[in-house]
Amino acid sequence: MAARKPWWRSRTLWCNAAAAALVALEANTGLLQPHLPVNFYTALAVALPIINALLRVVTTQALLGAKPPEA
Repeated sequence: MAARKPWWRSRTLWCNAAAAALVALEANTGLLQPHLPVNFYTALAVALPIINALLRVVTTQALLGAKPPEA
């Protein structure tokens, strides 16, 4: 059985948490819009799935609590 890592060491989860935090901050405060390019959210919507796919490709360990794949 392959070694597993704690969830907080997952780059994929950190990337998604950072994106969600930025979107939530902007939605609740409107402070980011004046400092961001007009097409920032479009770029984020395109980039996030690509980043997730790349991080998934380089992933070598399962997270603790995840079920092992059935053989």
